[in-house]
Amino acid sequence: MSLPAGKAIVSRQFVEMTRTRIEGLLAAFPKLMNTGKQHTFVETDSVRYVYQPLEKLYMVLITTKNSNILEDLETLRLFSRVIPEYCRVLEESEISEHCFDLIFAFDEIVALGYRENVNLAQIRTFTEMDSHEEKVFRAVRETQEREAKAEMRRKAKELQQAERLRGVQSSPPTS
Repeated sequence: MSLPAGKAIVSRQFVEMTRTRIEGLLAAFPKLMNTGKQHTFVETDSVRYVYQPLEKLYMVLITTKNSNILEDLETLRLFSRVIPEYCRVLEESEISEHCFDLIFAFDEIVALGYRENVNLAQIRTFTEMDSHEEKVFRAVRETQEREAKAEMRRKAKELQQAERLRGVQSSPPTS
C-alpha cells in the first residue's frame, strides 16, 4: 500500500530485496504513472509496477518484467479485496493500525514469490486459524502461569509453617 507520493504504508517482500531498493522503487512509482491512461501497469528497464487506485491510496505490486501480467493483475485484485476485510476505511492510519493482519493475509496469497491458489474466504479461514492457535497458546500459557503462582503460594506457606515449627521447637520450655 502506497500513498500517491510513493511513501509505503505497508510493504511486504516475497523475495530477497533491501529496504533501500524497495523505497527507491516506490519513490520512482509516482513519476512513472501516467494518470491520463487506463492502464494499471507501467514498466521500467528492470521491473513492472502493477497498481490499482484505492481511494487516495495505491495498491502496488512490483514484479519482474518476465512475470505473467494476467496472474499479476489477478494477484493485485486479490490483494485489493483483502484490505477492506481488515480495514473499515481506506486511510493511512487505519491501514497502519491493521498492518500485521494485512501482512498475514498477504502471506496467504503469495508464498516464496509465487501466488497461492486461494480465495478471499480461504484467506479469512487461514488467518482465523492462526488466531485460534494463538488463543489456545495464550490460554495454555495463562494456565501454566496460574499453576506456577499457586505452587509458589503453597511453597511459601510450607516455608512459613516450617519456620513457625522451628520457632516453637527452639523456644525454651515455659514452666
